[in-house]
Amino acid sequence: MAGEGDSEPRKSFKLLGFLDVQSVPCSRESVLYGSVGSLVTGLGYFLATSRVRRSCDFAVGGFICTTLGYWFYCRYNLAQQRIRQRMLKEAVRNKILYEGSHLDPARKQTDNERSDS
Repeated sequence: MAGEGDSEPRKSFKLLGFLDVQSVPCSRESVLYGSVGSLVTGLGYFLATSRVRRSCDFAVGGFICTTLGYWFYCRYNLAQQRIRQRMLKEAVRNKILYEGSHLDPARKQTDNERSDS
């Protein structure tokens, strides 16, 4: 049956011969949003002016601007997410390492609360 137990790896789609859309983060979404931006920009300019060649120029410009804009937005959010993951991973490792020892910050707080009473 098709779809069940497919062991064949999927062929990657390379845009312009070098950008592997499947493995590069944010590339797929950027190209999709860029094509929608191109359609909206070109069609909008054509409906406003009825100039075909100029609307195609605007469509290409809309594709480039939308693709690059979303690419940078997505990569920035991806970098922020990786930083948060790294910080969380370090916090969990420290919690596991120091839990129950004399270096445990939670234990120091309870010891200070006991001495204040």
